[in-house]
Amino acid sequence: MPERAEAVKSCTKDFMANSASKIWETVLGELQVQVNKSNYRTWLEKTIGISYEGTQFLVGVPNTFVSEYLSRNQRSLIQKSLIAHTSSDVQVYFRVVGNDGAELPRPEIEMTVSDRPRFNPDYAFDTFIEGPGNRLARAAAMAVSDNPGHAYNPLFIYAGPGLGKTHLLHAIGQSARAKNLSVLSVTGEQFTNEFVSAIRERKTEEFRSKYRSAGILLVDDIHFIGGKEQTEEGFFHTFNELHNANRQIVITSDRPPKSMPLLEERLRSRFEWGLTVDIQPPDFETRLAILQSKVRQRQATLDPQILEFIGQQMAQNIRELEGSLNRVLAYARLLQTLPTMEMAAKALRDIGSKSLPTGMNTHTHIIQLVSEAFQIPTADLCGARRDKEATLARRVAMYLLRKETAMGLNQIGQTLGGRDASAVTVGCKKVAGELTTNDYIQTKTGEIQAKLHPEVKIAQRI
Repeated sequence: MPERAEAVKSCTKDFMANSASKIWETVLGELQVQVNKSNYRTWLEKTIGISYEGTQFLVGVPNTFVSEYLSRNQRSLIQKSLIAHTSSDVQVYFRVVGNDGAELPRPEIEMTVSDRPRFNPDYAFDTFIEGPGNRLARAAAMAVSDNPGHAYNPLFIYAGPGLGKTHLLHAIGQSARAKNLSVLSVTGEQFTNEFVSAIRERKTEEFRSKYRSAGILLVDDIHFIGGKEQTEEGFFHTFNELHNANRQIVITSDRPPKSMPLLEERLRSRFEWGLTVDIQPPDFETRLAILQSKVRQRQATLDPQILEFIGQQMAQNIRELEGSLNRVLAYARLLQTLPTMEMAAKALRDIGSKSLPTGMNTHTHIIQLVSEAFQIPTADLCGARRDKEATLARRVAMYLLRKETAMGLNQIGQTLGGRDASAVTVGCKKVAGELTTNDYIQTKTGEIQAKLHPEVKIAQRI
């Protein structure tokens, strides 16, 4: 009797499997018409019907990525088709199985990035300070966050270091996660390392499934893959699969696609399919707003005049600006006193007075040297003081900043008291003209340049 019961149970199981297999083949035929080709090939083609018992229909899938994707994105469509062919209120479930239909444990995939990336909670849209230099990038990022896959796809953001690319990337990721979307966030280097590991360990199928199951793919510093042919090939196919399925792709780099000579043309053209936006260094008002935000985050107290002084140092990126603020606050904490203008000037002067390699002179360093040469406080040099001595020193500073740095006229003007570009142009022309006729200006300027370029004789430069 036990043997007979076991045989009946086995026959019943085989019947259920055959029935489920036939029903699922019919459902797959319908689904193939209802979803696009790439979606079907990636998520449905390798699935099988395992069993159909009561109101439960079990579908076998090749890996957990497919299981999670179908459960999250296609369950209602699949159940609708199943109900039509079973005439019952069926519920579909997914299980990872091998070719023989046996359940498999979750594969151990050694990837350097978690399937559920960690985002910096401080990098949100609300904490991103908007200004003229980043307004378009922020608006595009928010549009992508609101309507992923349809607003701008791909969104390509480029900027120098420390200007907010990663901040916007994390803000998009956190917004998508709040909407229960599948988000995968990696750097160009991490993608490369994972791709190489997948090839070496023969786990390319798991690699493809992981990346092509993402609802939103965020890639920071994509320029890293330039010149790596196999990695570019892998990313090319990943990009195509996601783009064809209307999955959102957001990419950041330190340069626009057209300035990546090592990148294959077919990838470069795809990066330019959607919207390409840049982020410019913050102007004075934006720098001041950033400093005010950072002070509030630290629950610190700082005189507005000190914040303006720090903002006038013309940091080329937000990290440099925040570093200046941290240095001032650290000075006050170590001396156990409230920050003052004198203390702020000393803290930042110590940074600028350090000797720098040739070609690495910064605006802070130059302003400090001009301040010392003309014996004018940097606060006055970068402020509203208009007497003869301050005006002359400020013009020399304009001339040297224009000559020794890559700063634009507007940036120089903002650094030196909020002047406009025309005032900087006039100041530079006056100093250039007087260098051949005014011994005092020639000497002072020569002394400063000698400190900037100690290896070059003064006579060779003037």
